[in-house]
Amino acid sequence: MPPHRRLLHRRPSLRRPSLRRSSLRRLPRVSGRGRASRMDMRDLWAESLAGVLARPVRSALTTLGTVLGITTLVITMGIAATAGNQIVGRFDELTATTISVDVPANRDPLVTWEAAAELTRLRGVTSAAALAQTAKSAALTVRANNLVDPTAVSEQSMNVLAATPELPTAAKGRMIQGRFFDAGHDRRGDRVAVLGEQAAKLLKITALENAPAVFIKGRAYTVIGILGDLRREEVLGASVIVPRSVGADFDVHHVSRVLINTTLGAADMIAKQVPTALSPNRAAELHIAAPPSPKRAREGVESDVNGLFLILGLVSLVVGAVGIANVTLVTVMERIAEIGLRRSLGAARRHIAAQFLLESTLIGLTGGVIGTSVGVVAVVAVSAARQWTPVLDVQLALAAPVVGAVVGLLAGLYPALRAARMEPVDALR
Repeated sequence: MPPHRRLLHRRPSLRRPSLRRSSLRRLPRVSGRGRASRMDMRDLWAESLAGVLARPVRSALTTLGTVLGITTLVITMGIAATAGNQIVGRFDELTATTISVDVPANRDPLVTWEAAAELTRLRGVTSAAALAQTAKSAALTVRANNLVDPTAVSEQSMNVLAATPELPTAAKGRMIQGRFFDAGHDRRGDRVAVLGEQAAKLLKITALENAPAVFIKGRAYTVIGILGDLRREEVLGASVIVPRSVGADFDVHHVSRVLINTTLGAADMIAKQVPTALSPNRAAELHIAAPPSPKRAREGVESDVNGLFLILGLVSLVVGAVGIANVTLVTVMERIAEIGLRRSLGAARRHIAAQFLLESTLIGLTGGVIGTSVGVVAVVAVSAARQWTPVLDVQLALAAPVVGAVVGLLAGLYPALRAARMEPVDALR
């Protein structure tokens, strides 16, 4: 037989069973002295991914713990920020736009009625009204009729004050029944009165069709309206309000208080201008009650709400971390034979530890990404349902997946160290 035919004839006998190329690539390289040198990152990644996908149901359930933790964290932080923004918005609407001016009692009027009415000419002032009340007009006896009924309480002690026609708007209230007096009533000196809602209930005046009257110091005053739903100066709800020209009946002549409403953000500027506008020569004698800084209030509310919800989110995250640690530890116990085989083929302790750490980190990262997405969608959905403006920190949305990966890494630390400490002989036994 020719030599080349003998070589072809012998070639099949030289064949040996061999491992797949992918399996050879995954094995750690061994140095000449028989010690494991290093493991390629691609091999480590492939082995870790295979370990996660080998048990898809268990991996999915383990990832669910991290998903719930990260979702809860994102939702709580997002809802907290959104709710805090709404609370501060309501605070700004009701408080940060109101200014009160207390006018000390004096023989000469420090503030005239006309000066208070002209405050709306200042840029940023939406409404303004003046009130007048003295010690003599406080706690006056008011009756709903002139009949004496021994079996019923017909008299009530109430405050009587004079005001300008702009009072309902300045007090942020509304007329429940009837109307408020106008400049014509004031100019003619009509003896009309407007009752606060609570005062009307005490006097048992529920309807105005028959033009009921109240009697103060023996004089009758026709009730033309009932003022209620007051969002500032709630004391007006239990008072009797009359035009300023009628206030002379109760020794009420000079302005004692001015109520001012401003646009949002203009309160600080208006508070500085109001004293000069009301009393240019004696501005220092007026007492201005301006709202506190809304920025500080916003930060305080958001900080308190965020702190509360952050604790709830962290508790949920810890529960997810415990689940990852438990499942990873069970996985290590089930793969003892595999660990022993790898160690006997030259894998070092660090290779085993790195593999299990990467597996738990992958689970945590996956849960973080899914949880962040679900959390953001939930915050937007809740805000849309409540007609709120969703507020979500972009840094939180970007950091949440990283937090999930860190949680997975920390949760898999103990199981990975336990797997790395196994001896090949004990594992294969």
